Amino acid sequence: MDNDKYKTITEKAIGEGFYSESRSKFLAFAHHVDSVEQALEIVKEYRKKYYNARHCCYAYRIGFLGEEFRMNDDGEPSSTAGKPILGQIDSNGLTNTLIIVVRYFGGVKLGTSGLIVAYREASSDAIAHCDIEERFIEEQIKFTFSYPMMNAVMKIVKDMNPRIINQVFDNTCELTLSIRKSYADELRTRLNKLSFE
Repeated sequence: MDNDKYKTITEKAIGEGFYSESRSKFLAFAHHVDSVEQALEIVKEYRKKYYNARHCCYAYRIGFLGEEFRMNDDGEPSSTAGKPILGQIDSNGLTNTLIIVVRYFGGVKLGTSGLIVAYREASSDAIAHCDIEERFIEEQIKFTFSYPMMNAVMKIVKDMNPRIINQVFDNTCELTLSIRKSYADELRTRLNKLSFE
């Protein structure tokens, strides 16, 4: 079952890319992001840092299914910057990814096809300097049980190997587990069965 998998760049490092054409310089930065707010905050920081650049264009795709996306040409002719940036995110099958390309104008106009190539190549170079990983969409399951059931519960946890998010062991015990979405029903069924044994 592959509908619970997605590809993204890791948080470890920012992927940096560069492209130069007719003295214009294009600096690209690829970031892992988990929300639109986080993406826009990063864009704001770059605009501040590179305040003397002519353009600060970007695109992002966010969400397990890539449902949230945006392209911004920041004053470049329509679809010559944001669209080719997003095109690189999409052609690499990535989500939860933001790419910002900062342009320092070199005095020579590149024309629409020249701009598209420049933004595409800078973005591509940034992605090439990223670590890409496959992740699974996970579902959280909370399970409450009595202390005598502990061994049986922990055997299922050992078998299915979910991540333990939280655990409380008392007269009444509670586990919060996170597991790959496609295995969530099986884990839930096995745990619920214990209550009736």
